Amino acid sequence: MIVAAILVAAGRGRRLGASQPKALVSIGGQPMIARAVAAFAGHPRVGPIVVVASDPEAVRGAIAAVASRALIVAGGPERQDSVRLGLAALGKADIVLVHDAARPLVPRTVIDAVIDAAGRHGAALPAIAPPDTVKEVDGEGTIIATVPRDRLRLAQTPQGFRVDLLRAAHARAEADRFHGTDEAALVERIGARVVAVEGSARNFKITRPDDLVLAEALVRLEEDRHAGT
Repeated sequence: MIVAAILVAAGRGRRLGASQPKALVSIGGQPMIARAVAAFAGHPRVGPIVVVASDPEAVRGAIAAVASRALIVAGGPERQDSVRLGLAALGKADIVLVHDAARPLVPRTVIDAVIDAAGRHGAALPAIAPPDTVKEVDGEGTIIATVPRDRLRLAQTPQGFRVDLLRAAHARAEADRFHGTDEAALVERIGARVVAVEGSARNFKITRPDDLVLAEALVRLEEDRHAGT
């Protein structure tokens, strides 16, 4: 079984107060995109890697030390467009993992769990239970219900799919001009089953300056542990 990875670094998003795009912001002295790519480039079960970037040349330089053979392609106007372009550039593969470059601390155990579940079921994603009480509000911000959490999950990436299944889902979405919030939504829409596996709190998405501070702290803690062994 050939497993490939598509990493999306094409979103403009927030710049976290830095002068460069978010994917190039440094975490522990290494660009965020490089840390994200390294998690897959160093994984023994992952083969081809495609990085979809808004600035391909800048990303090429950022990941050269960790994945010099990765294919880098220009992204589209929306995330969904970028993933579709990554799929079009992907060579031979049975399973594809789609990951956000803004999740640079994904553990290997999560990648393994998604590969295994996608191989068995055709589509899978990592998810965690919401730690806080969930409230439903109306348009004016008034709470109208407390939502039971036992069946709620917060989706993460990488999301894994049989390549033919994800391509079919993207083709249907493009034909219908439908935009989903993630790849799983497109696959669910064509009636395919997507299973959830255990995610990780460490696999959070960096969207705010506080997230960057937390990521820096986790990297330093990990480096200190390695230095002490």
